[in-house]
Formats: sequence, structure tokens, C-alpha cells
Amino acid sequence: MKFAEHLSAHITPEWRKQYIHYEEMKAMLYTAVEEAPSAENVEPEVLSRHFANFDETFFHYCDQELKKINTFYSEKLAEATRKFATLQSEMKSNFDTMKPKSGGDSKKAIPRRKVQELKLAFSEFYLSLILLQNYQNLNYTGFRKILKKHDKLLNVSNGAQWRAVHVETSHFYTNKDIDRLISDTEATVTNELEGGDRQKAMKKLRVPPLGEQQSPWTTFKVGLFSGSFIVLFITVVLSALFHESDLERFKTAFRLYRGPFLLVEFIFLIGINVYGWRSSGVNHVLIFELDPRNHLSEQHLMELAAIFGVVWALSLLSFIYSASLSIPPFVNPLVLVIIMLVFLFNPLKVFRHEARFWFLRICTADCTCILMFLILCCIFRILAAPFMPVLFADFWLADQWNSFAAAFLDFYYLIAFYIAGGDWFEANSSFESARWYIISRGVVNIVPAWTRFWQCLRRYRDSREAFPHLVNAGKYSTTFFVVIFATLRTLYKDRYLDSYDNPFLYAWFACQVVSSIYTYTWDVKMDWGLFSCGPNHENKFLREEIVYSPGFYYFAIVEDFILRFIWTVSFVVTENNILSSETMVSILAPMEVFRRFIWNFFRLENEHLNNCGKFRAVRDISVAPLDSSDQADIIRMMDHPDGVINRMTKKKNPKKLKEVDRRPLLKKESIQDLQLEVDLSSKML
Repeated sequence: MKFAEHLSAHITPEWRKQYIHYEEMKAMLYTAVEEAPSAENVEPEVLSRHFANFDETFFHYCDQELKKINTFYSEKLAEATRKFATLQSEMKSNFDTMKPKSGGDSKKAIPRRKVQELKLAFSEFYLSLILLQNYQNLNYTGFRKILKKHDKLLNVSNGAQWRAVHVETSHFYTNKDIDRLISDTEATVTNELEGGDRQKAMKKLRVPPLGEQQSPWTTFKVGLFSGSFIVLFITVVLSALFHESDLERFKTAFRLYRGPFLLVEFIFLIGINVYGWRSSGVNHVLIFELDPRNHLSEQHLMELAAIFGVVWALSLLSFIYSASLSIPPFVNPLVLVIIMLVFLFNPLKVFRHEARFWFLRICTADCTCILMFLILCCIFRILAAPFMPVLFADFWLADQWNSFAAAFLDFYYLIAFYIAGGDWFEANSSFESARWYIISRGVVNIVPAWTRFWQCLRRYRDSREAFPHLVNAGKYSTTFFVVIFATLRTLYKDRYLDSYDNPFLYAWFACQVVSSIYTYTWDVKMDWGLFSCGPNHENKFLREEIVYSPGFYYFAIVEDFILRFIWTVSFVVTENNILSSETMVSILAPMEVFRRFIWNFFRLENEHLNNCGKFRAVRDISVAPLDSSDQADIIRMMDHPDGVINRMTKKKNPKKLKEVDRRPLLKKESIQDLQLEVDLSSKML
């Protein structure tokens, strides 16, 4: 593997700009060689003067890179030293406050939860040290490689001399404090928290591979189950087309199986999201506060989606051929849902226990008695939204719920079907016209927006900032009116011979228009931070800093607009009896999940840029308890204008900073000189 590829694969994404600009320096070398006059056409002095001028520029650039690296390394090392002292002080205070009982060991008296918090804090701190050590090694290797290439291309030895004089005497290379901190952390965890068991301690401190590798066995299973699902899905389609069956019963089954299918689609697309984030350097593991040592990769998610897809297709085939199998047909959808629920709520440490526990923890807001709330987790999260602090993973998951509203309605229909229908052999959907079902269905439809609405109010309570939280809450409140008027329209439709005589139709239509405009504007301007650059900018109508290719952003802007307003097409089609409303739901619901899939790329990119601005690469685990004022300060920091980049419309001279970053490589002007001497950096430590 070439070093440029190795560097790109192993850098810490949030520190990307602080690494050696190896590719740019390599481009400078090749450009200098290409622009050099031919030795056959000019005097040797002319050629020597050309390379002497280039060396002056090149080594000046190297010097600026070395200062940048020294400064960043010194700052992060000082930060790590302070953090280690804080952790040791916290651990010592816990040991001192717990008095030994009958001459016993004081460490045994510490509550287990506090010990686990200390272990987690030291584990994350140890990961940050390894990342800094990796930063040290990669930058030294980068200088060694580029200076060796310099000498080889120019047939000189200046590069090796410059490395010996400047790089090998620089602070970031000669300083060994990072190694001492790593050794001290290992010793502390081994002796103080693991009772001298080094093997157990190192297992806790294990650092995941910096270049994440995928398991061939997992890749094989993804291909196996994906291929099986495709074959089974084609079989389902052909069987449905050519198998003789009661049309009404098949329509009912279609609604019962639609919700699980949307879940399969959602999991598969999240897998693609994870792949896109990882390949683009968006650190979703940090953003979601996942365990960097043990989390699901994109292949695991795709494998899970493929397995669920196979089970879904087999269940549907069992329904179609239930008469031949002597099985009551409507047992099959219920068994399918039970299998999915058992997988999700299984308390045993099997079948991706950590990932399932993370999902349930988000749903239940870190309840200590989590098993009590496994079945009621969604209801509890809705009720808890106004009363508990809201973090990124909380409102991201609630946003996914808003695109999953059709699936919620399908699962509610499934519950109502088996409770009110009560027939395992025939379709009985007479309860759909009942007043209780129409009203309760409207309540279920409001639940996702209700959760986000109260989360926004909670964020406002913590930060006391009306913008963006109250404005965002207003966006979700428009969904309330859309659902209310849609429910009233359905309740009183029998009173009007012509549907256009129904006044609730016009109220629903007006609210739907307002809601679509509101949500689309918020998507592209606030959640994605786009349209902050003018038409003359390099990233036309986008923003100063982007992670993906520009075409992807333009596609997303158009795609989001189309899918936000596609309900108008559905309205025209259903009102003219071209297609039934349930058929249109079956078309639009997967499209809404796809819209959220595209939205996820840019929402996490925006959050990632915030972490890059703060050079935050690992979770900051605090072992000291937070009081209410501390929690409020944290929320304010999250909502500060300098927090999430590209959120606010008013910016102070953003273009001036970019002009410095985008200077031509071969110009002789120096890049921004930080003027921080290495000796001063050493004294800071």
C-alpha cells in the first residue's frame, strides 16, 4: 500500500487538517520536476537556480507543517496530561471516601457503578492516547517519506539533512511523554481497577484497528442472505401474481407485511449510511457515542437486514401457500412480528447484544431497570422526552421515527387486526370504519412528531434559546394539524356526497402545504447548512466546507423537494380513483424511508464538521456527577453559534479563512504562522 493511502486510512478524521499535507507536498515535487527546464537546452547554473528556488519554497512549507504539527501535538499532550491527573484525582477521592470495613480492602467498598464509570473513562482516555501516538508516528513517517522522495527526484541529499536537523530534533518526535502516559494508564487500570490482572485490564483497554477490516465470514453471510432474499422476493412476486387467492385477503396481508418490510429497508439503508460515513471520514461512532471497540459495521447491518428479509419472504410465501401447508394464513404475519420482537428484546448476550442494548438505552433514556421497560420502551421514551436531557442520538432516532410513521400505523393496524378481527382464516377489517379506530390511528400517527416536539421544548428549557429550538418545535407542530384535519376529514366523510364539499379537506391541504414548505426549508438550510454560499462561490449554493462531491448535494436538494411534495401526486391520483389510498401508501412509504436515508448523510456530516472544529475524536467520559447547571452549560455549548457549523445564517468573514487555506501550492508566501515556539510548548506541559 502506498503511504498516501496508508495515511488516509489511518488518520483520525477530526484531526485531518492537523496532519502533514503529504499529497500537496508530493504534488509540489512533481510540479517542480515537470516545470524544470531541460538540461540539454540550458546551462547547469540555470537548472541549479530553478531547484534552489524550489527548495527555498519547499522547505519553507515543510517548516510551516512542522510548526503546525508541533503545536497541535503539544496542545493535545497537555490536554491528555491534565485529563490523566483529573482521572487519578477522581479515582483517589473515591478510594479515600470509602472507608475499609473491618480492615478490608477499600476498593471493594466502592459501588460497582462507580468502578464501571472509572473503567470506561480510563478506556476512552487510553484510546485518545493511542490516537495521539498514532498521530506522532504517522507525521514522522510522512516527513521521512516525502524528504526521501525529494532527494530521489532531485538527486540531492538536502532532504535527509533537513530531516536530521529539524524533524528528528522537533518536539513531537523527541518527546516521549505520550509513551509514559500510556504505560501509566495501563499500570493504573491493572493495579487499581482490575486487581493486578493485566490480561483483563488490557482486554478492557483494547484499541480497535485504526484501519478497520471487514470479516470475510461476515462478507460471505451478507452475500449469501442477500442472494437468498432476492431469489425469495422474486418467488413471492411470481406466486402472488399467479396463485389463486381471495383478493380482499391478499390486500389485508399486504398491509400486515408492509410494516416489517419497511423495517428491513430501513436497516439495509442504515448499513449503506454507515458505509458512506466511514468511507468519507464522518465519525459516526463518536457522534452516536458508540463503543469504538465493539459496534456494528455496515456489513453487520446489511447482514441483519438480509436475514430479516429472508424471514419476511418465507413468511409471505407461507401465507400464500397456507392452504397447502394446512396453516391458518393469518398466523404467519403475527409469527413474523414476534420473531422480530424477540430478536430486539432478547436480554441474552447473543445476536448483537451491544447494538440492541444501545438502541433500547436510547429509547429508554438510560433507565437503570432496563428490562422492566423492554416492552414499553417506545411509550416510555415518548413520555420521558420533556423531562430528560436530549442528546444527538436521542433526536436523531426520533427523526427516523418521523419517516417511519407509515410503519407505526401498519404495526398498529396489525395489533388492531388481531384484537378486533379475531379470525385466523379470513380477512376482517370492519373495525377500520369504527370511530375508536380512526381516532386512535390519528393518535399513533402523531406520536413521532410529538416526541420531537417535546424534545425541542426540552432543548429550549436547557438552553433558553428560542432559535432554533422553538422554531424547530413549530415545524413539528405543523404535523399535529395535518393529522388532526386528516382524521376529521375521515370521520365526517360520510356526511358529504362530494369529497370536495368536506371543509376539513381544505384545512388539511393548507396545513400540508405549510408543513412541506417548513420542513423542506429546515432540511436544506438548518439540518444540512446549505445555501450559505452564493452563485459565484466554488461550491455554488452549498457551503464553505463539504465532505461529499458537490453533485451529491444538488441531487439531495432536488430529491428532498420532490419527496417532500410528492403527497400532491398521491392526492390527485387517489381523488380521481386512479389508485387506492393504500396502494399509494405502499409506494410512498418506502420513498420516505429513502428520503431519510439521504438526509442522514448530510445531518451527520454537519455534526462531524462541528467535532472537527473542536478536534474532538473520542468520547469525553466524565466520572464526576453533573448538576443541573453543568447540564445546562453543556446544552448551551451545543447550541452556541460556534458549535454546529453552518447552522446559523450570520457568519463573520467565513471567506477570509478559506482564502488562506486555498492558496496555490507553489507560491512563496507562507501559510499562517502560529508563532508558538517548541520550548514554550514544552513548558506548558
